[in-house]
Amino acid sequence: MLAAPVPPRAVLFDFFGTLTTAVRRGPRHAVIASRLGCDPDAFVAELDRTFYLRAAGQYGDPIHGLRRVAYAAGGRPTLAELVDAVATRVDAVHADTVLRPEAVPVLSELRRRGIPVVVVSDCWYELPAFLPRLGIAPFLAGCVYSVQVGHCKPHPAMYLEACRQLRMDPDECLYVGDGGSRELSGAREVGMAAVRLAAPDLAGHLIFRGDGAWSGPVVGSLTEVLAMVDHADAA
Repeated sequence: MLAAPVPPRAVLFDFFGTLTTAVRRGPRHAVIASRLGCDPDAFVAELDRTFYLRAAGQYGDPIHGLRRVAYAAGGRPTLAELVDAVATRVDAVHADTVLRPEAVPVLSELRRRGIPVVVVSDCWYELPAFLPRLGIAPFLAGCVYSVQVGHCKPHPAMYLEACRQLRMDPDECLYVGDGGSRELSGAREVGMAAVRLAAPDLAGHLIFRGDGAWSGPVVGSLTEVLAMVDHADAA
């Protein structure tokens, strides 16, 4: 007889496309590109090309990193222009992210049940700057940012840092994500249960290295995570 699965004592959520609706770059990024003397299309292409390098902290501090991106896109910005762009990018990325309507209620309910929540996200410097201002912030037990860890998902360090913050083992955690960065496979490989969020709006989501071969559990809404926790508790 197979042993019952260990009930999850914590839930780890991806941020972009999971706790938020589908992410698409808004018009502010083109404005930033122009102010840095770059063609907007070339600037965005360079942002895409360097995402994992920047998100793993390999592009140095934000000013140095943004200078490298701008130079590669044909710009030659001054230090003052770079300082302004670094701050403006925080606002631009913030404007691109809209929390799912169910995000706050679900995280609030998990907290009420005594189940801690940690955000685990591949990101550059922008998300750590604005996440504390979001409605989900009061319900988080911790945050794991790739730019601070020095690795991106699916590297084990991302998941194990969440476990360190929680003081739990991987098999005590449930990971929820849209599947970018092969995050679901990475979670499962360190011993976590994992579920893919396949909300209808994600068809046009900005995503890198999707977990296309995922064959595990899938939910259509964050509210279904509560049912999964209930089911695990009942088991």
